[in-house]
Amino acid sequence: MRERGRTRRLLGLGARTGGALMRTRMGGQADWRALGEALFEGLSELKGPAMKLAQIMSQWDDLLPPDLAEELSRLQRQAEPMPWEGIRRTLVEEYGDLDEVFSEIEQRPFASASMGQVHRATTLDGETLVLKVQYPGLAEVLESDLAQVRRLMRLGRWLKVPQARLDALFEELSVSLRGELDYHAEAEALARYRRRYAHLDSLVIPEPLPELSGPRVLAMRYEPGTPLRELESSDDALRQGVAKTLADWITEELFTHGELHADPHAGNFAVNEEGQLVIYDLGAVIPVPESRLRAMLRLLEATLAKDPMAMDEAVLKLGGRQGQGAPLSLYRESAEAVEPLFRPGEQDFGDVRVHRRLRELSPKVWAAMDRLQPPADTLLLSRTLNGHYWNLVRLGARLDMQARTRPLLEWAKG
Repeated sequence: MRERGRTRRLLGLGARTGGALMRTRMGGQADWRALGEALFEGLSELKGPAMKLAQIMSQWDDLLPPDLAEELSRLQRQAEPMPWEGIRRTLVEEYGDLDEVFSEIEQRPFASASMGQVHRATTLDGETLVLKVQYPGLAEVLESDLAQVRRLMRLGRWLKVPQARLDALFEELSVSLRGELDYHAEAEALARYRRRYAHLDSLVIPEPLPELSGPRVLAMRYEPGTPLRELESSDDALRQGVAKTLADWITEELFTHGELHADPHAGNFAVNEEGQLVIYDLGAVIPVPESRLRAMLRLLEATLAKDPMAMDEAVLKLGGRQGQGAPLSLYRESAEAVEPLFRPGEQDFGDVRVHRRLRELSPKVWAAMDRLQPPADTLLLSRTLNGHYWNLVRLGARLDMQARTRPLLEWAKG
């Protein structure tokens, strides 16, 4: 019965948003905010795959219409919480009598996501923890939800999203959601990252507590912090320090350890009172093979050289072009768009001219998607790096990207 109810709501959501898109097409002027509001209202209640899809879409700051992206981004910070009664049942199934384990559990979550929500709790000996609690029954309905989301994604044709892009996005979504249900794997990732980055004094990873964790509840020590999205007007020195830490950490993740935290939305990052970057939610960590890194760096080198033929050769080696005819003019424009960030010296990630050129380029990228069909693993990696780029933009980062990439480009030639 519960599964049929979710299916009806998903189909109803598709009808409402499809109707909004139809009215948009017939009326000429796109009301993207109205469409985003309809999606927010439906998805914040549904949770699960449909909500995760919208959260992924909201990270396409450079692709979606701004009003639509802004509404979808609310799902990262204002999603309606699951009623306490359902969450409490899960906690009781995990711990038994809650009064024998905790002196208090806050009923109002301080974070809600697509697959679970986070509640602050205090143990009997006075220690403050956070409990990441999986939404009740989500594991049982996941595959059914994914099937319905695949139907919902057909609406992508109204946004002129190529089928290849939709298929790759759906594959990414499926793998990500199945992985996020595995709280044991996330606890192991937290422990691994804490050991791995212990030498970075400017970075904090919450400590998992295996003795209080289970299949549907992940317990961690509480690490307070100001969310990254709230730092835009804070002290410049603080923001620059956080930006440097973020860039250093991503580089070490990729080129030393061959892994990447693949859920880069701003709600997963905060800054504590000591100015340290706090990284939450390691439910999505992906391996990045060395061969993939070398191939991507060859594409970057060709891009910085503004050599469209070399760019096409690199794209082909990445498995990212399937159609006939290289879009050479698109390659040239892409190289011109990103070149300012790689000039000598510190470059400002807040430079609106760069953002404007990227936005102007987006429709041409979509139009060329019949020839540019990135495989799913490349799509996820690119989306993740794109998300981290926008986090640096939010921080107003000033980084010397030429100095940072020069040794990596030399490494890729080895």
